[in-house]
Order: sequence, then structure tokens, then C-alpha cells
Amino acid sequence: MWIKLVGSVGCRSDGGAHNCHGYWQLVFGFGARGDSPQMPSHPHIATSEWTLDYPPFFAWFEYILSHVAKYFDQEMLNVHNLNYSSSRTLLFQRFSVIFMDVLFVYAVHECCKCIDGKKVGKELTEKPKFILSVLLLWNFGLLIVDHIHFQYNGFLFGLMLLSIARLFQKRHMEGAFLFAVLLHFKHIYLYVAPAYGVYLLRSYCFTANKPDGSIRWKSFSFVRVISLGLVVFVVSALSLGPFLALNQLPQVFSRLFPFKRGLCHAYWAPNFWALYNALDKVLSVIGPRGFLRCLTLCALSSFMFGWHVHEKAILLAILPMSLLSVGKAGDASIFLILTTTGHYSLFPLLFTTPELPIKILLMLLFTIYSVSSLKTLFRKEKPLFNWMETFYLLGLGPLEVCCEFVFPFTSWKVKYPFIPLLLTSVYCAVGITYAWFKLYVSILIDPPIGKTKKQ
Repeated sequence: MWIKLVGSVGCRSDGGAHNCHGYWQLVFGFGARGDSPQMPSHPHIATSEWTLDYPPFFAWFEYILSHVAKYFDQEMLNVHNLNYSSSRTLLFQRFSVIFMDVLFVYAVHECCKCIDGKKVGKELTEKPKFILSVLLLWNFGLLIVDHIHFQYNGFLFGLMLLSIARLFQKRHMEGAFLFAVLLHFKHIYLYVAPAYGVYLLRSYCFTANKPDGSIRWKSFSFVRVISLGLVVFVVSALSLGPFLALNQLPQVFSRLFPFKRGLCHAYWAPNFWALYNALDKVLSVIGPRGFLRCLTLCALSSFMFGWHVHEKAILLAILPMSLLSVGKAGDASIFLILTTTGHYSLFPLLFTTPELPIKILLMLLFTIYSVSSLKTLFRKEKPLFNWMETFYLLGLGPLEVCCEFVFPFTSWKVKYPFIPLLLTSVYCAVGITYAWFKLYVSILIDPPIGKTKKQ
């Protein structure tokens, strides 16, 4: 028996059914070279136009799923059935996404345990932990991307949030291990790797601080650095080692980083220089909160300046920003602007008529709850929005009416069908850029958070 991996693309809802254009599958059959078993690989096959752009751990993950999938519908595992769809296939896809969300739920629980309880309201609904749990578990963007568009982002974000929680709990090695595993499930999380590197260097490899909270350079521990390096090496060896042994590593990297598409051509330079000053400042900040702000800035800056960035990558900034939103009014304001604009930018993913009321209703529910709960939490502080921000966010309503209800009845629909997407992208880009700028400035000018004499 041998295994082939088929590239993935999301499945969209189509009047209650789903037209699956192919996703990561494992196909069982006899290889051309005999019946000997082979490991999951990234073969150059011409049966699919989609690139196999996920790291090896995700291939093993799909390999495990395939053993369950064959009991639902064997045909979904046929490498030549690129446009295959059936009710049993859809049932399996939905079931597998919901099942893997168990990890996300657990990670949210762990993150909520790390939240400061100083602003505890009398009612359960006013407690920061309750608000955070709703913001994460009922996140509109994650809901439509995973359960309507169909992907496994909840499982992956669960790994990220769990690694963040472990760092908050000062379980640094566990946090580093989980993040290393996450990178080998989906390498888009390289966007936030600088934040992890800086925080672990500052909070784990340096074991002591001066009375003013700055680094005591002599406290640097080579043993801890080696320990972190060993964790990364072991995880990477398990993931990439078999491909190295079979001389297939160049093929894997050619899939993960298709330079002909310019995936990384303009990524690292703007990312590095845009974040240099912020990272330098965060080095002097003790505590997980500084790490979380840096992580969010890394994710958002990568989204802003990355090459061939998918619209759903905005969730990489929105979810960790949720943790910050219940701590300070300023962060709550940035979160609401970012999440409202970022979520609306995902609307084009669901473009069929039956999906229109669903996406509008779900986003309204999430947005109304987010704004009302955070306003209640910070009711004793200044308003979360100024007049300009309020005017901009309210402008999403007329934009939606124009794109969904007016434009389809104009003569431009045939000649300029891209206009709604163009208007949505440009309008949302303004809001996301504004949120990025506010976050960047707040990191540079806010007083250090959590400076103490002891780490």
C-alpha cells in the first residue's frame, strides 16, 4: 500500500450542499513501483492543479483521518476524483472539523485561566473570562472559515492558543514544543515566530533581572538555550527527517515555499524592519502580555506586508488580540476595529445567495456582543471609539448594501464583476491598516507593562 497526498482548497456552501474542489486526501492503492509501503510524501503528480503546501505533520494528520474517512465513502480517497462530492463525504468533513475543535475548546479554557481577574463584574456576563471565552469560541471568522468554507483552522489555532497559555503559565518548554509542532502543521505561523523567539530569549534564557526590571546579562543560561534548540531539533527531525533520508527534502520545500509565486519574495525584509523597533522595545518588557502584543503585531504586520496573503490569515492576528481586548480599554478599541473590519473582509468567501443572510446574521450577532460586552467591561473609562472610528465602522453597512443589493442590478455587473470585491478589499484595508498603526504606536509609547524585580 502507498499513499498519495492531494492538494487542498476549501469547500464552499452551495444551497445547503458543498462543492468540494478537492482537499488534503490520502489515497490507498498499489504504487507503480510495487506493493511496498511508503511514507506520506509530496510527489510531483499532475492530477491536481493545487500545490501541496502544508508541512508533513498535516500530511500525517490527514493520513490518520483517511482511516476513518474510508468508512464514510471510499470514493473520496480516489486521487483522480478531484471534484468528487457526496453526502457522506460532507458528513465526514463536518464531523472531523467539529471533533478536532475539542482541542480549540480546551485551549480557550486554558487561556481564560490566565486572564487577570481584577475587573470582575457582579454578573457572569461581565466577567473578563466569560467575555474572552465567547470572543474566541464564537469567533465569526473562524466559524465561517472552518464550518462553512471548510478547513481545520480551529485545530491549528488551538495549538497556538495552548502554546500561548503555557507561556503565560511559565511552562516555557511546553509552549516552545507546542509552537514547534504547530509550525510543522502549517508554516504560516512563521509569521509570529519572531515574537516567540524574543519572548523565550528574554523570559526563559535570561534567568534574572536588575532592580529596575532590565536584563541582567550575566544571567544568560546556555543550558536553557540548548534545551530550546533541542526541542526544535527533535520536532523538526520527526517531521522532515524521513524526507531527508529519502532525498525528498528539496521537493518538500519547493511545495512549501513556491518562489515562482513570490510567496516569500517580499516577506522577510518588510516584516523584519517593520518590527525591529517594536521587538527591541519588547525585550525590555517582562511578562506574557508584552509577548502577546508582540505576537499580534508580528501577525498583523505579516498580513499587511506579506506576499500572496490569503484573506483568512487575518484570524492569525484577531484571535490573540482577543486575549488583549479584555485587559485594557485601548486594546479593546483596537480589537473591535480589527475584528469588525477583518471579519467583514471574509464575506467574499461566502458568495452564494443562501449564504448571504447567514453571514450577515452571524457577524451582526458577534459584533454586537463584542462591542456591548467590552463597553460594559470598560464603562468607567473613556469611550472605545472616537467619532471618526464610529463613522468608519458604520460605513460597512452601506458598503454591504451597495455590494450585495445594489450592484447586482446595475449594468456594471457583467462588465465589471470585480467591483464589489475591490470595494470590500480597499475599504477593509483602510480599517486594518488603521488598527495596525494604533497597535504599533501603543507598543512604542505605552509604559512598560509588568516590570518587576523578579521574573
